[in-house]
Amino acid sequence: MKIAVTCENSEVFQHFGHTPGFAVFEIENNVITGEKFLASGDSGHGALASVLAAENVDVLICGGIGNGAINALSAANIKVVGGASGNVRTVAEAYLAGTLKVRPNFHCMHHHHDHGEGHTCGDHGCGSSKCSH
Repeated sequence: MKIAVTCENSEVFQHFGHTPGFAVFEIENNVITGEKFLASGDSGHGALASVLAAENVDVLICGGIGNGAINALSAANIKVVGGASGNVRTVAEAYLAGTLKVRPNFHCMHHHHDHGEGHTCGDHGCGSSKCSH
């Protein structure tokens, strides 16, 4: 079995579609036997499901995630566990032990507002607000 966790600096990244990459854990007999980092590259929300499917991931653990991404992952037979936070290895171990604590309101709601001149603000509804110039 393989578990992927959205990852930045060994912590669960809180927005699936913008994650820099994934900590991917190889599991045998309910124990982590291998770990690697899988960069997300320039993949968008939908393409990330394909990236994880190509890696034969069985479970995705993340912070926030939208319904479209959940649907794409489900179509690829990847179970989604949202609302996680903390160290990626600790989170994966807690999932395996059945003790992972998650926020029930982990669905992202995307509302982007263009203010002109290349400035966009987005309230993602997942505890993440992105502003870029």
